[in-house]
Amino acid sequence: MIFKRKDFISLMDISAEEILHILETAETMKHVIGKKNKKSPYLEGKSVIVLFYERSVRAKLSYELAAQYLSANIVDIVVSETNNRYENLHEMGRTIDQMGADFIICRHSMSGSAKFIAENVNASVINAGDGINENPSQALLDLMTIKNAKGGFKGLKVAIIGDVESSRVTRSNIWGLLKLGADVCVSGPPTMIPPQIEKFGVKVFYNPKEAVKDADVIMTLRLQDEKSYGSKLASFNEYKNFFKLDETLLSYASKDAIVMHPGMPHKSIEISTSILDSTRVLMDDQITNGVAVRMALLYLLSLGMGV
Repeated sequence: MIFKRKDFISLMDISAEEILHILETAETMKHVIGKKNKKSPYLEGKSVIVLFYERSVRAKLSYELAAQYLSANIVDIVVSETNNRYENLHEMGRTIDQMGADFIICRHSMSGSAKFIAENVNASVINAGDGINENPSQALLDLMTIKNAKGGFKGLKVAIIGDVESSRVTRSNIWGLLKLGADVCVSGPPTMIPPQIEKFGVKVFYNPKEAVKDADVIMTLRLQDEKSYGSKLASFNEYKNFFKLDETLLSYASKDAIVMHPGMPHKSIEISTSILDSTRVLMDDQITNGVAVRMALLYLLSLGMGV
């Protein structure tokens, strides 16, 4: 299969076949990560601009290592700005483009920002997170982790628990999981569940026990700062009393259920320490798979550019 896309913006408009092709390519890239000499020449002479308007040490490092392992030249730009207007992003994109960049990896607080910049530059753009819209590469690493652990997606029950409304990776995961044949349900406080999310083919349970019942995969989500919720959430104590993944809640899932988390959890609020320390939690796998997936994206996009 030839990956003919210039950009990677969303999992909403990508086919199941393309998703599986990316995951298969990422498996090949994992062999590179496992070698003592991690250099591959696929992007030698190409430039990758890591353009982050939001801080994220782990995500930025993952992209940088992915590009480095493929022998690309990397320029890291962390932008601190007080107003995230489209005009500013447009000017930045055009400036980078005129300097001959081949790739722009963009993380921005505005939904639709990656698509906007992609439409205005010749470089290939990878969406590293746009507002509350999507974070498609993060979802791909989750999909890769599930595939490694479960062998496939058909008929799997995946329960996503937490602040669904604020989670852009959840949106990407929903698109990907449904296209690959999984059943998806979400659970969280009513104020954290997007209205009409059922229209996408997702089941909503406000009782997390119902969501977790017989689940093969449980994804717990990272909460924002407690103060940012205002009246949407009385307190973290209230949240953990109902939605923390502990041994009791986990007991409702399948005996071989795996647990995933995007990283840096609020311990004993989103997930109990005893579960975090267990072999059922695959956060380390997610980190490794994140580098492999991003290597695969850079490589496949380079083929689409005719490199």
